[in-house]
Amino acid sequence: MGAFHIDVFSKCSHCALMESSQPKRRFPPPWPVKKIDGGYVVTDSNGVVLATIQCIEDAHRLRFSHKHLTDDEARRIAKAIGRLPEFLMQRQGFYSRDGGHSRWRKDRPYHVALEDHYVRAHWFGIDALCKLNSIPFNATGEKIQDGATWCVYEFTWQMDAIQFWDRFNGRWLRGSEFHYPERPKDLLPMKELRGFPEFDPKKARG
Repeated sequence: MGAFHIDVFSKCSHCALMESSQPKRRFPPPWPVKKIDGGYVVTDSNGVVLATIQCIEDAHRLRFSHKHLTDDEARRIAKAIGRLPEFLMQRQGFYSRDGGHSRWRKDRPYHVALEDHYVRAHWFGIDALCKLNSIPFNATGEKIQDGATWCVYEFTWQMDAIQFWDRFNGRWLRGSEFHYPERPKDLLPMKELRGFPEFDPKKARG
């Protein structure tokens, strides 16, 4: 049994570019992940199978476990494939920060600021929610004074930064100033944790 195979390779989020005279096929998002016997399957919104990731439960107990994926490894790979449309679709208006301080990492070009009091009050919820949605976020250590104190976080992927900005009522940074892009109408919300409070700027600034 192979580790995994991908049935369709795509160079963009909606169509596969194949060396063929046939019309290009489109595979519209979202790409949901479903658990099946022996692994996970990723499909497009029409149910077309895009990828199958095979695994063996308790693979670590097998003699040749290094040749097989565990259930958790297969699930994480499937989720990553399912998010390809988000990663590859650039959203207009959500620019990288560009230029500025030497500590701004080129591999994490998107910066979002959150209000400091809100972060302090809800840190564990923010951290848990980002882990649930597989969104890595890293604090730059930078503090901005603009009516309140804002903490800056950096992201590699534009969509991760957008969802973080949207869920926590953040401020998008371009250069040294806040930028106010419109929320994409088709933006998928983050999965929610039960009992996680909504953002209230008045309470956050207490």
